[in-house]
Amino acid sequence: MIVLLDNGHGGLIKGVYQTKGKLKNWENEGTIYEGEFNRAIVNGIIQELTKLNIHYVNITPEYRDVTLETRVKRANRFDKEKSFLLSIHSNAGGGNGSEIFTSFGNTKSDQIATIFGNEYTKEFPNRKLRTDFSDGDLDKENRFHMLTMTKMPAILTENFFMDNFEEFKNILNDFNGRQQIIKYHVQAIIKVKQQIFTA
Repeated sequence: MIVLLDNGHGGLIKGVYQTKGKLKNWENEGTIYEGEFNRAIVNGIIQELTKLNIHYVNITPEYRDVTLETRVKRANRFDKEKSFLLSIHSNAGGGNGSEIFTSFGNTKSDQIATIFGNEYTKEFPNRKLRTDFSDGDLDKENRFHMLTMTKMPAILTENFFMDNFEEFKNILNDFNGRQQIIKYHVQAIIKVKQQIFTA
């Protein structure tokens, strides 16, 4: 199994943020840049996967904002039967909690998303998992480019809300909160390897 890691949006280059709009300025409390957060989580996942000898590829190691088309092209170079894509994001829009997205239809992605959802609720038992059980499983479905144009199973996690001050302060901009997010993703990856990619 190869985990294809995708940190959404651009990072900071010489102090300049590369993705307009994907941030929240809390004035004296600080600013969260989604692309920086995404990279911090992916880097933490990479560190743990290296220890566990679980194969991975960061398909967007750059700090510039790589286009969706390029991200998809890089992912699709890998064997669709032996890999899955994990795209990391943080949310905005006035809500709370986290979400896990797949493309439409009942696919292996849904099985992977369910494992991630279960590990999330173990790590964050008192935090909301925003679900949609209308099709029988917990993930939400959307036509996100990274989910519909990649050939392998793919999920996208939206980790809490940048514009929710409580979540910003206590999770997204907090070392321990970030470690918990990393932990739940890694525990889920372990279970995916054991349960989905067993051959």
